Amino acid sequence: MRTKIVIAPTFAGKHSYQFVHPLQLKKSLGQHFLHDQSILRKITEAIGKNEDVASVVEIGPGMGALTQHLLPILGDKLSVIELDNRWAAHLLQAYPKLGDRIINNDVLKVDFSRFAAPIHVVGNFPYNISSQIVFGLLDNRAMAVRLTGMFQKEVALRIASPPGNKDYGVLSILAQAYYKCTYLFDVPPGCFNPPPKVMSGIIRMERLEEPLGCNEVLFKKIVKQAFTQRRKTMRNSLRGMAPNAAMLENEVFNLRPEALSVKQFVALTNMLEGK
Repeated sequence: MRTKIVIAPTFAGKHSYQFVHPLQLKKSLGQHFLHDQSILRKITEAIGKNEDVASVVEIGPGMGALTQHLLPILGDKLSVIELDNRWAAHLLQAYPKLGDRIINNDVLKVDFSRFAAPIHVVGNFPYNISSQIVFGLLDNRAMAVRLTGMFQKEVALRIASPPGNKDYGVLSILAQAYYKCTYLFDVPPGCFNPPPKVMSGIIRMERLEEPLGCNEVLFKKIVKQAFTQRRKTMRNSLRGMAPNAAMLENEVFNLRPEALSVKQFVALTNMLEGK
């Protein structure tokens, strides 16, 4: 898919130029570039000044539409991860102050210990790997205290969904076990070049400091097992994990998995472990 991309001014505001660059968009990378300045300002405001973190890591900056707003505020705190080497080269030319803080690599392969903690992860995330980015955040939660970013709206709602909602599932529970997840606002397709076929949404995830309070490996296993048959009761889904039939008479096993809160899954984990 060939489209013309307008490169935005550099972050310092010293250059007011714009030039049109013919770019062969990589469909495999899900490239849709955000150009709406009012939305970019709203995202920048949502990200904030980050006085409480050591590093802000932007994922998928592309041409640097959001980067140009963040760099004057964050300075040396800002690093970017860009898989497409063409845009990584452009970022170095347009924002030389980033220097070696431009990481031309797959975010799923980047070792986050290279960044000073605590870390705030931000960006317009590639929709084809957005769930994997969240799971990567959970793996790096000892360092990553916050995430503010754009997802396909369907995925964003799933992450922030409360119990009893059709969007509530494995991703919701695992994310909310460790982070307070808040849906902030919609981003319509017309804000992008080229426009995606779906609505987008911005969410914030703030790390919870209280320990989960159960065997975390078993917790994750129970959550995933419960949702393998989400229309069936917990009794049907977890029968093989209960140490005895009497335990299955507990009223929690009459419920379907989408009805249980994170705290109830924690209590269930302790129950099944015999605590």
